[in-house]
Parts: sequence; structure tokens; C-alpha cells
Amino acid sequence: MYVKKNISILLAVVILMLSLPMSVGAVTDSDLTAPSAILVDSENFNILYEKNSHEQRSVASITKVMTVLLIMEDIEKGKISLTDTVTASAHAASMGGSDIWLEEGEQMSLDDMLKATLVASANDAAVALAEYTEGSEEAFVKRMNSRAKELGMKDTVFKNCNGLDEEGHISSAYDVALMSAELIKHTKVFDYTSIWLDFLRDGKTQIVNTNKLLKSYNGITGLKTGTTDDAGSCISATAKRDGLSLIAVVLGSDSGTDRFKDASILLDYGFNNYSVIIPKEKKLPKVKVNKGMESEVEVYSNPPKSVLVSKGSDSEIIVKVNLPKKIDAPVEKDKKIGEITYSVNNKVVQKMDIRCKKSVEECSFGNSFRYLLSQLISL
Repeated sequence: MYVKKNISILLAVVILMLSLPMSVGAVTDSDLTAPSAILVDSENFNILYEKNSHEQRSVASITKVMTVLLIMEDIEKGKISLTDTVTASAHAASMGGSDIWLEEGEQMSLDDMLKATLVASANDAAVALAEYTEGSEEAFVKRMNSRAKELGMKDTVFKNCNGLDEEGHISSAYDVALMSAELIKHTKVFDYTSIWLDFLRDGKTQIVNTNKLLKSYNGITGLKTGTTDDAGSCISATAKRDGLSLIAVVLGSDSGTDRFKDASILLDYGFNNYSVIIPKEKKLPKVKVNKGMESEVEVYSNPPKSVLVSKGSDSEIIVKVNLPKKIDAPVEKDKKIGEITYSVNNKVVQKMDIRCKKSVEECSFGNSFRYLLSQLISL
């Protein structure tokens, strides 16, 4: 009876321990078979692990992350629409590798071309999209390189829009993570990257997602795979659990199985060791205005982003508001007059500007007269 009771207690303890979040030791380079990799949280781009992350390499169809980013930006600007009709040129139809076998003159909606690009990694669809938006693939690639510079992608040179092997077409794990983080700000992309199986051409063409993690990894949301002779097997894998969004980039694996395994190892490490805290928004007081047509002005700040912390730590977010009690007129709308800092363990993790909600003119005879006149007219 005594032994049975002890066994019951032991089992209860084991079950309790298994139910608690377990931290996993740091990932070492030997844990991964890939020669280059990186793990970041997508919102603040904290690097949680990296291995030769700035090594310039071919990245195959992960190139399409930038292609789709430009398409998504054009959609949001109203330059193009998902309902637009895209016509395949002879150049687009001539692409090899993974494709949907577009024929010259064949038409599809922009929505279906995007679906083919992201789900089936169709090289021909990517070129058709590039030509539709910029007139030629060459012009589109020029724009890709320009956008890469804006994002700080210093290791990257694009020579085409689909990732087929071409001399000088290079990027890095770090740069892939950068453009992936930018793309997933456009949450519409997940409507495509979460598709496992779908159809084009009124059901005549079946497409299956090249990202097999969709079927095996909890929380996976995307993003893009790539495989060529020069690049090997690559993936930019995005996943989200309990508010924490991670990006794991793996380049140069020997096989598709290896890249998925390495990406899973990185994502597991991130989710098991880190979590996010969202700071509470700070209510900001009005600021008095010296010699202004109004005695005070309302101020605002952007809401804080989530803060990454280590699991199991007693990390507390300290919020400090640096804001003057008075400012001198004239005051311009959106003028920065202070900032909010968010710190964890004495380290500043975020800064948010405090700005004026409206303009306040300086008090003068002319301004006062116009103000009194406007009041009389409104009576």
C-alpha cells in the first residue's frame, strides 16, 4: 500500500513536470546540418540564433518573398488588384523548374497567379506578375534591388524574380529574414501560405504546397521554400504561438527533409525558451502651451510593440515617460516633444515618440483678432 502510494505521487509529479513549459538549451551549430541559418522574432527582429547568417549564397525560390512583397505593397497602394487579369508572355511561359505550365497568352487572375507563386512556387507565375506590374522582369528586378537596399539587405543582389540559378544572384539568411519579416506585415499573405492543396484553371490543375511543415509543425504559418542545384534546399519558415511570431531561415541543406528538420529545431528552441509581453499603453497628460492661442495641447504616441523575454524569468517592463510640462508656441501638428521608453532588466527595448495631436498658433495681435472675428461670425 505504501509503495503504491509513493508510485502514485511520483506519477503525479512527472505529469505535472511534463505539463510545464520546458526550456531547451541553446542551439549549437552542430545541431543543424545546414551551413547557414538564423532565428529571429519577427516583430522586433531580435536574433535568437545565427550560423553564418551573412554568408552570401544562392537562395532559390525564397527570392519570391521579395517578389510577393512588392506585389502586396502595390495592392495596398491601389496600383493593382487581386481581380486584375494577368496575361502570360512568351518569356514567362519559357521558365523552367517548378511552374504551372503557363502558355503564351494564357490569362489568369492576379489572385491565382499569387496563389501559384506562393503555394506551388511557380517560376512562370512569378515572372508574369513581375511583367504585369513593371512592364518587364528587368524593370521589376531593378525595383527588387532598390527595395532590398531600403530594408538594409546588404548581402543581396537579385538577378531575376523567381530564384532560378543565375551567376551573381545571391542573398543571406539574415537578409532573407529581413524581407520575410517585412512581407508578413501584410497578413493577407497567410491566406496563400497556409493553403495545403488547391486548384487552378477551374479545377483542372492541382497545386500542393511545397512547405511540408504545414502538415507537421504546430503553429506554422508559412512562408517559402526553395531548391536548386546551386542553393541546395532552403526555407524561410514562419510560425506563431501565444503571440510570439518567429522566423527560421535555413539555407543550403542537402535535402528537403534536412531543411524541415533544421527549421523545426530552431522554431522549437524559440518557442520553448521565449515568450512575449505586451506593455500597457500609457495615458498621456495634456501639455501646457506658453503664449499660444490655446493654453494646452493633446499629445499621442504609437502603441507599444510586444517585448521578447526569456521564459521562466521575472522580467518586468519599466515604463518611463519623458515629457515637458510646458512648451512654447507655435506648435506644429505631429511635432515630437518627448518619448516613452520601455526597459527590461535595465535595458531599453523600445522607444516611442510622443507627438502633438494638433497645431497651436502663437498668440499675437493678428491671430487674436482673427480668432475674435471668427467667433463673432459664428454667432
